[in-house]
Amino acid sequence: MNELVSIITPLYNAEDFIGRTIESVRSQTYPHWEMIIVDDCSSDSSKKVVRKYMEEDERIKLVELGQNVGTGMAKNKALEHVNGKFIAFVDSDDWWLPEKLEKQVRFMKENQYPISYTAYRMVNADGSKETKTVNIVKSLSLEQYLRNTLIGFSTSMINIDITGQIGFMDLRSREDTQLWITLLKQGFKAYGLDEMLVKYRVHKRSITANRVKAARQTWRLYYRIEKLGLFRSMYYFHGYLWNTVKKHYKSG
Repeated sequence: MNELVSIITPLYNAEDFIGRTIESVRSQTYPHWEMIIVDDCSSDSSKKVVRKYMEEDERIKLVELGQNVGTGMAKNKALEHVNGKFIAFVDSDDWWLPEKLEKQVRFMKENQYPISYTAYRMVNADGSKETKTVNIVKSLSLEQYLRNTLIGFSTSMINIDITGQIGFMDLRSREDTQLWITLLKQGFKAYGLDEMLVKYRVHKRSITANRVKAARQTWRLYYRIEKLGLFRSMYYFHGYLWNTVKKHYKSG
């Protein structure tokens, strides 16, 4: 089990968080990875932090953008540099448990799954307090996903040998949701590994912290971008709202 995993991390003004994210990747029990960090014109010391780790580990790569393009386009730029058939994602304020890659690669290889995701735990801004555990379901089809956007992006992994090449729409939010909709529309399913392997940081800048904004963006995605129609959009959006309440307010 030595397939290369290409890890994509978009970076923007995360000097307080990116070090822990990188350390969690370097602590993985699965050693066959490369980490492609794309800096979207940070104005803080984020790049300096990344360069320090690059000096210690050649598996870490930094791509610097000439202008701010948003997370969707930043991830597309990272995809131009990947070498692995497994693509994993971790946001610059989240971190992984040490066995995350090892368990997830095995889970996908043994079952020939195209897409997988894991359970995760939400923590406060400084990482000192765990709040909720978000458990997951065994699998998600397109209709199930539209009613329950349960794939935590920092938990996800894609086998592009099965799905083919992937890409993100030019969106500054909900570009991950749009990617899953695109892949699931093609008939793929996403499969859940119900183990808590990721810590999700919730702070003022994270979309998770702003429920109203997230809901508005999801409605826009369903109705304006995916053009599901008014009644289908309302049906799926109602399910999304209900499951969001359960996901974020039920204690793990």
